[in-house]
Amino acid sequence: MPDLFLIEFKGNRRGYYNNAFYHSLEKGERVIVEAERGEDMGLISQQIPESVEVETEDKPLAILRPATPEDISYADTNADAEKSALTRCEGLVAKHGLPMRLIDSEYQHDRNKLTFYFTSDNRVDFRALVRDLAAIYKTRIELRQIGVRDAAKRIGGFGVCGLQQCCTSFLKRFEPISTQFAREQNLSLNPSKISGNCGRLLCCLTYEKQHYMERLSKFPRQGEHFITDKGEGIIEAINIFEDYMLVKLPGGEMDKVTLTDIRKRERHKKSFFKNWRGKGEKKHPKE
Repeated sequence: MPDLFLIEFKGNRRGYYNNAFYHSLEKGERVIVEAERGEDMGLISQQIPESVEVETEDKPLAILRPATPEDISYADTNADAEKSALTRCEGLVAKHGLPMRLIDSEYQHDRNKLTFYFTSDNRVDFRALVRDLAAIYKTRIELRQIGVRDAAKRIGGFGVCGLQQCCTSFLKRFEPISTQFAREQNLSLNPSKISGNCGRLLCCLTYEKQHYMERLSKFPRQGEHFITDKGEGIIEAINIFEDYMLVKLPGGEMDKVTLTDIRKRERHKKSFFKNWRGKGEKKHPKE
């Protein structure tokens, strides 16, 4: 069975390809791969071990050959042509008055296809634009509408943490995220602090969600009433890292209640009800 490789393309696009012709390949090497209609060029990201099962929507295509110096030079020429095409397409978009924002353009290595990526809040009728582009570039034109998250992934960049965006480094798919994730983690709901470069909620809000849910399940809910040794108050905050919560008493004082205290109270309550039920059974013996 041919070796399976993960190949990276422009804009952090990735795909699995078989080394069908058994070439000697190494990580970081550029290769020519089979495309839908012709050939494309990508970079070997990694070889997939036989023991690892990968999920692919389509059957992996073939790696045709290692890229030659001529292929690499031609790819550089394509990169310059892509910039020119994007600028020209922006002019045509303005001419047709289309409500779309162009993000990137990408030539297939053999120039059998030229793809333009764009974002828009609505569906766009770009048939006239495609006709103009096809007349200019004499090749197959594809306009692909993508979401703002996918746009950020194509452009790349660094997050507020100072590291490369997760979507451009390791994330394979985007998960649904809500502001509830930030609330559970006691984060500020200021959009500038919990939003990524795409303008959407940070993907990393999902990373610790399960941990927070497990830890918070050991405490009463924030906002509930709770009786402490100093009186009844409202749970103001929960610190899952140091295992305590703060209860705000009527006078404004904060009473710190540890998880150990909560467990002792629960054990005491269970013991009380158990004894109470036992006494009740003695008062009402079976006939």
